[in-house]
Amino acid sequence: MRGCSSAPDKERSVVMSYRLPVELSKCYRLLNHGPTVLVSSAHGTTVNVMAAAWSMPLDFSPPKVAVVIDRNTLTRQLVEGSGEFALNIPSREMAKATLAAGSVSGRELDKFRAHGLQTFAADKIGAPLLDGCLGWLECRVLPEPQIQDRYDLFLGEVVAAWADPRAFRDGHWLFEEGQPRSIHYIAGGNFFETGTEFEIEK
Repeated sequence: MRGCSSAPDKERSVVMSYRLPVELSKCYRLLNHGPTVLVSSAHGTTVNVMAAAWSMPLDFSPPKVAVVIDRNTLTRQLVEGSGEFALNIPSREMAKATLAAGSVSGRELDKFRAHGLQTFAADKIGAPLLDGCLGWLECRVLPEPQIQDRYDLFLGEVVAAWADPRAFRDGHWLFEEGQPRSIHYIAGGNFFETGTEFEIEK
């Protein structure tokens, strides 16, 4: 899945999704079960979104994340230019758009317009957040030129985090019947949805 261009116009920007702030000390829990994410970025007047299956939490305090961003993508250009990115966690309802965002370069197509992706402003970074997602992590790049160049791996400090309270509340994912769940990309257009929760007694 790889890395939309042209800034979203006012028709595509919306009032922010209903969301609650996530404590930064617990924001790693948004990612530690391995969901596919949508990486949004912006630099100058250009914005972009790409899908990424390879992302993970990296540290607790300050909270850090890692994400692979291929050097040939428009996202890479924007992230390197701005020093910022956001990780947006889509649900099954966004799977088609997620697959599309990871299959075509933003240099070739305005993916916001083509796939009806709407955005709202982040709190601490310039990259937009995607409406309809379950979680959002606003990140500033921690420059590591060697691993960025060698492995396409970017590290970011999480400076703000948010979640849809239907899916994540009080620091925990909720798996209630009928509520949206995160998705995980496998290959060839195949995803699975986060499954049933169970607990082991300590």
